[in-house]
Amino acid sequence: MAPGGLRALAGMLTPVRESEPEIRYARSGDVHIAYAVTGEGPLDLVLVEGYFTHLGIMWEQPAYRRWVHRLASFARVIRFDKRGMGLSDRVQVGTLEERMDDLRAVLDAVGSERAVLVGTSEGGPLSLLFAATLPDRAAALVLVGAEVRERVTADWPWGERTDAQFEQEIAEIARGWGTLGLSRDRYPTLEPSDSDRMFEWSKRLVRESAGVGEAIAFKRMAFEIDVRAFSGSVHVPTLVLHRVGDRICHVGNGRFLAEQVPGATYRELPGDDHMPWMNPAGGEEILAEIQEFLTGRRESQVPDRILATVLFGDLVASTNLLSAIGDARYRQIVELFLDAVRTELHRYRGREVDTAGDGFFASFDGPARAIRCAQAVVAAARRLGLAVRLGVHIGEVEVVGDKLAGIAVHIGARIGSLAQGNEILVSSTVRDIVAGSGLRFTDRGQRTLKGLDGEWRLYAVDEL
Repeated sequence: MAPGGLRALAGMLTPVRESEPEIRYARSGDVHIAYAVTGEGPLDLVLVEGYFTHLGIMWEQPAYRRWVHRLASFARVIRFDKRGMGLSDRVQVGTLEERMDDLRAVLDAVGSERAVLVGTSEGGPLSLLFAATLPDRAAALVLVGAEVRERVTADWPWGERTDAQFEQEIAEIARGWGTLGLSRDRYPTLEPSDSDRMFEWSKRLVRESAGVGEAIAFKRMAFEIDVRAFSGSVHVPTLVLHRVGDRICHVGNGRFLAEQVPGATYRELPGDDHMPWMNPAGGEEILAEIQEFLTGRRESQVPDRILATVLFGDLVASTNLLSAIGDARYRQIVELFLDAVRTELHRYRGREVDTAGDGFFASFDGPARAIRCAQAVVAAARRLGLAVRLGVHIGEVEVVGDKLAGIAVHIGARIGSLAQGNEILVSSTVRDIVAGSGLRFTDRGQRTLKGLDGEWRLYAVDEL
């Protein structure tokens, strides 16, 4: 929540932001396991996630929130932090058997007799063992980018690393814990600026999820797991989903599980991203497969096409600022900035489409309003001692749910990435359409936009 000064500046117009789901605790023996519930659908669905988790920090990521909310459109979604991690008790990470007890304790705490298990990455083995051992508590099993075995050997070439590579990774964790983030191979399809923001967010996720000792213990435990011996013992309805180019968990894992789990349905999907919720489509293809498997229907993804003006903005040199003032103060500054952005969007009838880190994406039904909103955002950023770069474009976009997609969106993002501090760049199309508005522009010449053919003439909006 913004302090009184910015609230007064906003004129009390900032929309109320979505609250974080309530964190509760289930007791598993002497260990308290943090969990949260989203939605009230007819199915119970528990996310058994991989690697490091922290219920609070993960919820800050817009793409992840959308993923959970889409699942919650047809299910009651249950999330939890592993023992030793996130908001759960900081104890030893534990064996698969102990973690299975934790999962059962969470289901008991929420009153779930049977739940769909959605196991991703390292969460796949736990989900497999739970479904095989306690089929009366598992309504179905969904494995997304799930591991079979991490260790590369002669009889398992689809692992993630050899013994020597693993020991090198452990040494890097011991040396650099606190500065490490999730490997960029987990989100290869993001644009560089978005990838930078994702990496900065992931550094905090990793650092807050576990201490260095817990992190190493977890990595060693996961490296030793091998589910080949019991993957044929699962006798609940099972869906296996795997992106063919997954950079972390080779598609050979998904193909093996599809062959070994009796009666499993297998869908091999395009893409290189490992995290199910992370790719330009927000994991929509995976969500559609899960929904159809569990409910027999999938939401129509036929897009509407409309003409829209898109505005992209993000803070300049934010990584340097973060290093200078630290995480806590930087987050406060970003919150103040985004509060101011939302105020101006409300004022100029813009719609917030997305935020990520210190950046935002908005749409308007007219380019003049988008530019005047951008000018107001520049002024607000200056009052906070910040610099922001912005890009505006108008074109035909695809509307799928509450998201926008299409070439016009990519053009707008590329234009924004070329702007300097407190500069608003627009395409020639925008400049031509706002003729007579009183807005003035300076020609910035022909520019190449990454990933797009040809050259584009760009204009900078003259300051007020």
